[in-house]
Amino acid sequence: MHLFRNDYSEGAAPQILDAVCHVSAEQNVGYSEGDAHSDHARELIRAACECPDAMVEFCIGGTSANVICLNGMLRDWEGVICTPDAHIVVHETGALGATGRTSLPTADRDGFLSPEAAERVYQFQMGTGRHMTRPAAIYITDATELGGVWDRKRFDAICDWARSHDLGIFLDGARLGSALTAPGNDLTLPYIASRVDAFYIGGTKNGMLMGEAVVICGHGKHAERLREAFPFLQKERGGLLAKGFLMGAQFEAAFAKQEDGSEELYWQLARHANEQATALREGLVSAGYELYGNSTSNQVFVTATPEQTEALEAAVGCETFYVLEDGRRVIRFVCSWATETADVTEVLELAGKLSA
Repeated sequence: MHLFRNDYSEGAAPQILDAVCHVSAEQNVGYSEGDAHSDHARELIRAACECPDAMVEFCIGGTSANVICLNGMLRDWEGVICTPDAHIVVHETGALGATGRTSLPTADRDGFLSPEAAERVYQFQMGTGRHMTRPAAIYITDATELGGVWDRKRFDAICDWARSHDLGIFLDGARLGSALTAPGNDLTLPYIASRVDAFYIGGTKNGMLMGEAVVICGHGKHAERLREAFPFLQKERGGLLAKGFLMGAQFEAAFAKQEDGSEELYWQLARHANEQATALREGLVSAGYELYGNSTSNQVFVTATPEQTEALEAAVGCETFYVLEDGRRVIRFVCSWATETADVTEVLELAGKLSA
């Protein structure tokens, strides 16, 4: 059966592979410093963000992008406010802490960083001067770890709060394609670029072999500090790919204008994953499963019994995220650019038998 473990189990979309094959026959400048493909990809991304003076760089993966960007925005005695389930807290093996930087989690439990919870952390950390790690930035993700998608009202609220406290704003966009094509989304790339200091556009989880495009779009002190530090930190932290033109070629293909006038490949791949996830989500509810959280992206979370969980994990690779007090499991299914309608139908037939 098709696996729903994550959105990067497959290699890459055919159009992306074609681009890589084409560039493989060329000789290019290394490290994405002046090769035609990386430079063109930068131009396309700046245009998509409506931010002509943005600094656009390519990282191998999300952990690399997070560590490099937050190190560039923070000084040794400063920390970043985030949710307790943030990727930098839970799923990166302490990578940020290993570089000497501190994460400052709030009590938020839905994946969204709220001004109220952030304020409590801020006031606590500022309480005893030099004896406490000083908050200097916030970290948010779109989509969240629970698949939630930021709307403009909520996004503006946390950005306004951060600005009122002179904090930098960094957005982890590992699944930004899914978030910005999700049902009900009202954010856009240009709007995000107008409000944050830096963010990245995830490629690894949206049909590419690997790669994230970091966009440094702000001009405040945190963004300027990152602009200066990024090239050096990328090399120092092992995030600079010698064959950087391979990432440039992939983003070039993903954001190139389509001859038929349709939306760019990047958005097509993300929209397809979301459509399959919507069908899966609706089908699981019809089969008697209860949704968990607020996901409208390509991640689907439901509760299941231990027996159902064991059978589904063995068959389709879904993962347990939480064990609830009553013993039920919260399990996650993830759809990708490669998920087909027949794959969804097959897993729904199994889920229906298990709930009967």
